[in-house]
Amino acid sequence: MIEKIKQKAQQWLEGNYDEETKKQVKYLLENDEKELVESFYKDLQFGTGGLRGLMGVGTNKINIYTIGLATQGYANYLSQNFQNNKMIKVAVAHDNRNNSRLFAETTAKIFSANNFKVYLFDALRPTPELSYAIRHFGCQGGVVITASHNPKEYNGYKAYWDDGGQVIAPHDKNVVNEFLKLSVEDINFNEKPENIEILGTEIDEIYLNKVKELSLSPKAIKNQTDLKIVYTPIHGTGVKLVPDVLQKFGFTNIINIPEQDITDGNFPTVISPNPENEEALKMALTKAKEIDADIVMATDPDADRVGIAVKNSAGEFAILNGNQTGSILVYYLLKKWQENKKLTGKEYVCKTIVTTELITEIADKFEVEIFDVLTGFKFIADLIRKNEGKKTFIGGGEESYGYLAGEFVRDKDAVMSCALLAEAAAWAKDNGNSLYDLLIDIYVEFGLYKERLVNLVKKGKDGEEEIKNMMEAYRTNPPKEINGSKIVTIKDYLTQKSTNIETQEEVTIDLPKSNVLQFFLSDNTKISVRPSGTEPKIKFYISVCTELASKQEFEKTEQAMEEKLDKIVNSIM
Repeated sequence: MIEKIKQKAQQWLEGNYDEETKKQVKYLLENDEKELVESFYKDLQFGTGGLRGLMGVGTNKINIYTIGLATQGYANYLSQNFQNNKMIKVAVAHDNRNNSRLFAETTAKIFSANNFKVYLFDALRPTPELSYAIRHFGCQGGVVITASHNPKEYNGYKAYWDDGGQVIAPHDKNVVNEFLKLSVEDINFNEKPENIEILGTEIDEIYLNKVKELSLSPKAIKNQTDLKIVYTPIHGTGVKLVPDVLQKFGFTNIINIPEQDITDGNFPTVISPNPENEEALKMALTKAKEIDADIVMATDPDADRVGIAVKNSAGEFAILNGNQTGSILVYYLLKKWQENKKLTGKEYVCKTIVTTELITEIADKFEVEIFDVLTGFKFIADLIRKNEGKKTFIGGGEESYGYLAGEFVRDKDAVMSCALLAEAAAWAKDNGNSLYDLLIDIYVEFGLYKERLVNLVKKGKDGEEEIKNMMEAYRTNPPKEINGSKIVTIKDYLTQKSTNIETQEEVTIDLPKSNVLQFFLSDNTKISVRPSGTEPKIKFYISVCTELASKQEFEKTEQAMEEKLDKIVNSIM
């Protein structure tokens, strides 16, 4: 294998690459075999979040050539699919990461060279606004340069289709196949500036006005207009649009974190710009305690995911996980749709298969149809597309802090999520509650669900092989019980079979194939196992539940569930 890798690297020394790139490749060939392998042992592939990887030279890294090959391959594929269009249109956006503007401009130039009309944002913008722009301008595709919440060394390339959703099968694999046919000499770098239109603040205003139309409780906001909201973009793209949308909704007391308003791809104030991590919210939480805020919000670098914190019964700030926030949002949306007499029987909500079943319980109570889709928001977008004109999407999301309401955006949207969660907090406060009180009320009504995500990081080529072997072992020799509870059903999304362990009866799973296993236990525990599509990890999603007799029993019952989760983790690790 090492000889093949060296041959692959040698092509970069002889091909049409810039001198600095060749210098770096030469260094790897002569001095760093391990890094050479990591850089060239494979080509970057589309996962659940598109193309994502470490920046650097090589076929397995993000650089202007892998970006260029992806764009040329995507352009070729769009040309095949929309050959009857007079001119194919695409939109291009980027986040705050190092090299993101370079990669976005490179992408735009290549599209323009292929005689595409290109709408390029003048500066960094949230990913959901890119999704909206595709639909607004009637584009056939789009690209956003981002690595979401990954560490600063990463960047990425998300490709979108004409509905504003990320590309899914067969398009994702077909785009990959197109650029795998190409060499660097095939990339058309001959920019046609006349084909590129720069987008400014005018599209921001149009998008924000659409988000404002989602408001369901204007009276509550009017009563709670001074709700204390602490917000941080963690150096990312939410810096302007989130405060703007909150003001547009009617909130007047928005407290920023100046140090984190600075758009910086090195993310100098955090270890990782991930709103799932408490450390990333540290500065916002400090400010919230200082001013006695009502709610804390933090968006990731491309502002498609949001993490929140609210005061618990002891007056201390508690960070909610993605399942809890998603449950609150869905409950609020359905409650207000019901109160506003908007439910007609043709509405639905959606979640991913690894997201809490509490959302299913809530939807069932409101007699609103619920769909489960594979992990990745592109599958929610695909469902919205399939139901368009027949059923109305109210909202939904995934446990990894991504949510959506309405149909005019087709990706998770932290801008609208911040607005609607602030509105939910105002509505709760107007009714004498906090969001934390509302969450416990939901638990009392529907059951106390507790989830935990366990990530096992396995880096590099060896790690990839180890993850593959772990999945194969779970698939061929599954456990019979976990933590003393029998496994009653196994769902294998790769074989698309759901198996009743006692009867061995098999039912076909009506979802695309995916390398995911789910174990359902006799005590209603659900454990999902899958390799990450964007990071070198294997993920274990563990969910337990029980009845909650009263609000007074919450802390004791929650502690029992936490202890149960500990035991389950110990039994499977």
